Formats: sequence, structure tokens, C-alpha cells
Amino acid sequence: MAVGRASERMARLYQADDGAAQALFAPNYSGVKSRLKSVNKAAGEEFMTPPSKPSFVLVHGAWHGGWKWRRVGDALRQAGHAVFTPTLTGLGERKHLGRPETDLETRIADVMATIEYENLDDVVLCGHSYGGMVVTGVADRMPKRIRALVYADGFIPENGQSLFSILGPERADKMRAGTREWGDGWRVKPLPASYYRVADPEDAAYTDRMSTGHPIRCFEQPLKLSGAGAKLNRVYIRAIGHIDGPFGPFTEKTRNQPGWTYYELPCGHDVMIDQPHALTGILLEVAARAAAA
Repeated sequence: MAVGRASERMARLYQADDGAAQALFAPNYSGVKSRLKSVNKAAGEEFMTPPSKPSFVLVHGAWHGGWKWRRVGDALRQAGHAVFTPTLTGLGERKHLGRPETDLETRIADVMATIEYENLDDVVLCGHSYGGMVVTGVADRMPKRIRALVYADGFIPENGQSLFSILGPERADKMRAGTREWGDGWRVKPLPASYYRVADPEDAAYTDRMSTGHPIRCFEQPLKLSGAGAKLNRVYIRAIGHIDGPFGPFTEKTRNQPGWTYYELPCGHDVMIDQPHALTGILLEVAARAAAA
């Protein structure tokens, strides 16, 4: 009988209107309801309002994913910043979305959508390696939302350049041949962590395990720029331990040049893995300058 009475009581509660709920649950129901409205209003305002500090959007390079930024992202969040590390279409946890037609424009759209739908302004936009191709396009399309543009040992393309045109025909032909041997004619095999000179063996093994084939159209498609992002504050971070990489020319392009701030880190190419604390410090410095400008 007790169970039956409890069931009947629960049925009455579920069927009760607002007035009955007040009587059954709390004498001060109206006060609770008022406080809930205040909390919901504040939460809604916070949801719609962009963060007061500059936000970070960190874009990974070829073959990798947002997972690569975990250490730096966690440290920046601890410093009070909103941080977003989108994984580009066809890679990482989004590898199932890759198609032969996935190209550079797809990746630019990925990052632009993150900025738009996360309602971000005052963005410090950082691209690592191939991610430099992507962030250059993003900054050109939405310069008013970008406070600083950072290249972490990344490519700096000019209008009309593709990654392959920067790398040169020999490396491009080698990658194309690799797609036929390994990647069904459209995916480029990942480079090993040893090429990037990842210092810690566990980090190297993790990087190799998480890497995925990269759609070749992303390397072939030329970037179209209007020049709208040319006046943004720009930063270049050179990983001087990656002596075999193709990034040397960007040192001369950015060091001691107007409009650029230049840094060097004594590590391999994957600066966010080998030197996360140093990279975080640089990014926080960039954000502080952007906020003060």
C-alpha cells in the first residue's frame, strides 16, 4: 500500500500545474523562481557576450589535429582566456569527413566557422606549419575579428601561392607519388615525428599514432588573398632546432621587418609539444599587447 500511495503522489506531482507545484515543493517558491530567473538571465548574457580577454584560436598543421594543442590550450585557459583548437576536416577525430575534394578553402571555412559560431572577436589567431596557410586565408576574410596573427614555425603564403608552389616541384612530385602508393590517390602519408625532431620518445610515439593521411588538394590549391589582413599585427615564432625544415626563408622575411615581431625557440618543429611553456608565454605576451593596443 505504501508503494501504491507513493506512486499516486508522484503521479499527482508530475501532473501538477504551477500553483500546485508551489504548494507541494516550497513555501518560498516565488523567491526561488525569481532567483532562477536572475541566474538564467545572467547565464544568457554571458552566453551571448564575447570574452573580455583576447581569445585564442590555435590551428594545427598537416596530418595532425586539435589534440596537438592540448598542453598550450590548457595553460592559456588557466590564464583566463577562451581557447579553441579546431581540428581541420579530414584529420584527427574528423578524418571520416575527408574526401578527395577536401581542399584549402575547406580548411579556411572550418576556422572561420569556429570564430563565427563561437561569437569571437579580439582573436589571437595562431597557425602552426601548414596551419599558416589556413590562418592567412582566415585573417584575409575576417580581419576585423583578428587582433594578432601568429605563425608558429609556419608557412606564410603570398596571393596565388599553394603549399606545393612554396615547397617546390621536387617535394610536390614526391608527395603525389606517395598518394598513389599509400593513400588511394588522394591522401598524403604522414611524416614521422623524427622528421620534426620531437624530443621526447613518448611524445614522438604519440604524435605518430595520432597522425592521419592528409588530402592532397589542400596542398595543391592556390590561396586567394585580397590584402585585407595585411595590416594586422603579425608574429613569427621560429623553431631553430628544425634545421631540415622549409621554414628558413620565413626568418629573413619576418626578422627585423616592419609589422612583425620575431621570436626563436630552441626546439624541433612541434613547438607546442617540445616547448609548451615557452610558447604559452609568447602567446600571452602577444595577447597582452593586443589588448593594450
